[in-house]
Amino acid sequence: MPARSTIAELVAELLGTFLFFVVGAGAVVVNAATGGEVGLLGVALAHGFALAVLATALGPISGGQFNPAVTVALWLVGKVRTRVGARIIVAQLAGAIAAGFALKIAFGGFDGGDTAYSIGAGGAPMVADGISTATAIGIEAVLTALLAVAVLLTAVDGRAPKMGGLFIGLAVSADILVGGPLTGAAMNPARWFGPALAFGDLSAALVYVVGPILGAAVAAISVRYLFSER
Repeated sequence: MPARSTIAELVAELLGTFLFFVVGAGAVVVNAATGGEVGLLGVALAHGFALAVLATALGPISGGQFNPAVTVALWLVGKVRTRVGARIIVAQLAGAIAAGFALKIAFGGFDGGDTAYSIGAGGAPMVADGISTATAIGIEAVLTALLAVAVLLTAVDGRAPKMGGLFIGLAVSADILVGGPLTGAAMNPARWFGPALAFGDLSAALVYVVGPILGAAVAAISVRYLFSER
């Protein structure tokens, strides 16, 4: 039976991911349903504020990762063991799926016609028209690299000022302001997977799995071999 601390860690990742996505993806659905009243800035701040609060609150328990790409980055720099990382990713995906279906229930996703849920694609990130798969992967990789650098050098590195999840939340908001109109700025395979699974469209898997993991890996390797404490 897993130790109590392990159970707490996994529950923290599941709950944190669920709450993060309910607020973030929920802002996307509300923006679509209200004809854009929330706006890009509102969506960016909803994601950033939610992540800053949850990472600060649950960070001491699980590290406040809420993102398989971040977990991979932490694994690459030796901060997370393989078995622990795999369990955390499963918990994150479970929280993401729960969030996706919670939004589907809350916004009429099981009803017919044009509901708030269908207009907002369930809160799932989407690649804009005219952007190729390769370009979208590159965008997600760059955006995720910024997020991973923020995590590794402002939260994990011992030299960094301890500001909770503030800088990480700011990185997410900044990324959404730039990449939101292009790819939805997921920066997180789970952020795409949960809402996309509930919505019933997993066609963009290549973009939202390969892009974030690639960006996180490049950032982690750079930090480990160039920027880490000596």
